[in-house]
Amino acid sequence: MPRRRLVRVPASSANLGPGFDVLACALGMHVELEVVEAKRFRVVTDLAIARDRRNLAVRAFELLAPVERVEFRIRSDVPLSGGLGTSAAAYVAGLLAADSIFELDADILPLAVELEGHGDNVAAALHGGFVISCGGHAERFDPPAGLEAVIVVPHRHVRTAKARAALPAQVPMADAVFNIAHASLLVLGLAQGRLDLVARGLADRLHQPRRAALYPESLALAARATEFGALGASISGAGPSVLVWSQYDATAGVVERLRAEAEGWADVMRVPFEPQGADVRALT
Repeated sequence: MPRRRLVRVPASSANLGPGFDVLACALGMHVELEVVEAKRFRVVTDLAIARDRRNLAVRAFELLAPVERVEFRIRSDVPLSGGLGTSAAAYVAGLLAADSIFELDADILPLAVELEGHGDNVAAALHGGFVISCGGHAERFDPPAGLEAVIVVPHRHVRTAKARAALPAQVPMADAVFNIAHASLLVLGLAQGRLDLVARGLADRLHQPRRAALYPESLALAARATEFGALGASISGAGPSVLVWSQYDATAGVVERLRAEAEGWADVMRVPFEPQGADVRALT
């Protein structure tokens, strides 16, 4: 009987304001990859993604096992671009599928980092919750009670390579110190469930201001997040999506105000922070 696996991997948001290339969280939207042993290689999906061996999930699977007799069925409710970790989710899904089918006991995180190029999104996708990536390792902790996310996804996208190219090789010492202080406040607030510290800890001087020309509407919206009743906002990964942080009981009002503000140029989605990481199930 052909072996089958279903892998479900959450979306993710990286940087979280001051934590550039270090902090990330999982979000309650998912990429699903079903793999089944078949007579020939095939990718089945309704998504606007590669259907050959360039496909990211296929590339990841092939890092561990041959794909010539594997069918890949891919579904997703995650926007394909905009800084919500779809590439990280695809890589993690492909690696976990191969590891599970062939019982390889592979160390998934470093393999996913090798494919993705950095560890924040892949760690959040793999482990769920909030993560701190450092030196090739990741530490995870649960989302605090009462904290919810609203995602604003602009219709116009920005390539990650272009967003990376906008950053300088060196930054002023004062900006580095500012970000260390605010990242520390943010992590402490998340760990202790103190949403007042979370709100104070979202400020950034390293990457968001230097990318302002790439997505001015997103940054302007993020800067006004408290006007809409939110705790604050951060650019999700390389952008241009905005992660708006909200107290649970205020979220409905925040969503309503954001939809009015973003009408015509962005979609607004209420999503939970996702405590569960990637999951693999054997199918019969």
